[in-house]
Amino acid sequence: MRLRIRGKRTTSAAVLLTLALAVPLGAQATAAPPKEPATTAEQAERQDGPRQYEVAGVGSRAHRSALARTGVAIDEVRDHSVVITATPAQADRLRKLGHRLTALPGPGERGDIRAAGPADYHSYAQMMDAVNTYVQKYPELMSRQVIGKSYQGRDIIAVKISSNVRVDEDKPEVLFTHNMHAREHLTTEMALYTLREFAAQYGKDARITKMLDERELWIIPTQNPDGKVYDMQSGRFRMWRKNRQPNSGTSAVGTDINRNFDYRWGCCGGSSGSPSSQTYRGPSAESGTETKVVADFVRSRVVGGKQQITAHIDFHTYGELILWPYGYTYADTAPGLTRDDRDAHAAVGTSMARSNGYKPQQSSDLYITDGSIGDWMWGAQRIFSYTFEMYPPSGHPDGFYPPGRVIGRETARNKGAMLILLENADCMYRSIGKEAEYCQR
Repeated sequence: MRLRIRGKRTTSAAVLLTLALAVPLGAQATAAPPKEPATTAEQAERQDGPRQYEVAGVGSRAHRSALARTGVAIDEVRDHSVVITATPAQADRLRKLGHRLTALPGPGERGDIRAAGPADYHSYAQMMDAVNTYVQKYPELMSRQVIGKSYQGRDIIAVKISSNVRVDEDKPEVLFTHNMHAREHLTTEMALYTLREFAAQYGKDARITKMLDERELWIIPTQNPDGKVYDMQSGRFRMWRKNRQPNSGTSAVGTDINRNFDYRWGCCGGSSGSPSSQTYRGPSAESGTETKVVADFVRSRVVGGKQQITAHIDFHTYGELILWPYGYTYADTAPGLTRDDRDAHAAVGTSMARSNGYKPQQSSDLYITDGSIGDWMWGAQRIFSYTFEMYPPSGHPDGFYPPGRVIGRETARNKGAMLILLENADCMYRSIGKEAEYCQR
């Protein structure tokens, strides 16, 4: 018989969280402390490093895809322009190709007291401490395991939440992944919110209680710990996107993990073969240390020949979007993605978007990408997969680094959407009225 855990739990010293771990860091700090003037080396690094530019006259997905093929990262899609991340050298090349670029203020350049600093977010070490504290507080509901090491040797962990957490039961499993791109720290805060909220509300919130009784939820709080540390450790954000794995034969560092998965890798102009590019796909599929760790974990959930994970969200920032496969083609259907598959993705995606106010659409409606986790999840594993691009919306100045005061609001905003996915995870085709056709055992 499965253990059911409801009602009050015995209070002990092990269950007490410090105030710092019970709330997001953003509720404690809204800006980094003042820094000493930058050294010459720091100034040179910021001058030569990546920054954001607005590129005018880019208004269609074909134009955006053509721009992405130059190797820059498209961060934001506006009505008739896009925001990209590029080095000054890449920006000069784009200007020579005829593009009109305007440099945008970088982190710490806005002169806005509300602007975020690294102190607004959990560092990697603080995140690990918070997870360990939650696991100690809720041992009946939560466990953690190290699923692999980053390139620099940091633990990559997966946290399991379920009412009978220590038993691998035959329940639909759902996976939430976070912080694939280093600078997207709000997504790690999303993971910590979910751990806190779902554990604390078990036995109190009927929807959460039912889902933890009937599902197994896996959360990977950061897929890119080396990049996260690098982006935060100097006390100034570095706008770093990739991992920190060196590239042989070049001084350029890093692979874009979200172009390195082994499905249609490098197929379609949706990634770059240049190690200096923000969207460098690596020398081969799963060459990124962290890519393989995550992919191996997902493959490990195949039990008796059946993938136990049925649904997945990969949290990113920013733009307030919900995206589904495929990214490598503009076509709504393609090999391995039937009309019913597409319609079920769209139906659940649209339902989640009604809950959190994001815009739902197929990934390639933005621009072509290849080797992405979403395409791999569906194309290789038949896991319904979504990308959530979190706060802020397009055109908002907060960009990748919103101030700490919004963290609580913007993470809680996704509670309903996550529950909608969990509720559909036993039969995603129910959303299009085809449960009998696809989900009868």
